[in-house]
Amino acid sequence: MKKERVVILGASDNPERYSYKAMKRLLEAGHEVVLVNRGYTEIEGQPVLADLGDVTGEVDTLTMYVRPEVSTILIDKIIALKPKRVIFNPSTDNARLQLALDEAVIDWESACTLVLLRTGQFSPSAEPSEMTD
Repeated sequence: MKKERVVILGASDNPERYSYKAMKRLLEAGHEVVLVNRGYTEIEGQPVLADLGDVTGEVDTLTMYVRPEVSTILIDKIIALKPKRVIFNPSTDNARLQLALDEAVIDWESACTLVLLRTGQFSPSAEPSEMTD
């Protein structure tokens, strides 16, 4: 499996939040995570950036854990980040942002990062693994 650099927008230190669970699973899978949330400086020893504009370098995946009202404000910063892919986790879909991504020729999908990881479908080149439910 290809290791990716993944930005988690809306990172949380609450173990019950899906963004926290995604951080843990991504790290366990060996991916590099970049956490973004203006409310934190670190989560479990991982530095947290206050602003999406502070992210530097190449981004394979931006996984969204913010409401559409928040991501609409960030459209220009998301496009400027030039992620290879954006994942809209449940309840984060944003038609305006998705249209802007289409116009910028940035891939996006409505999916759950945790499910993609569990089923071996997170990395675009990954072969799906056997599901165990």
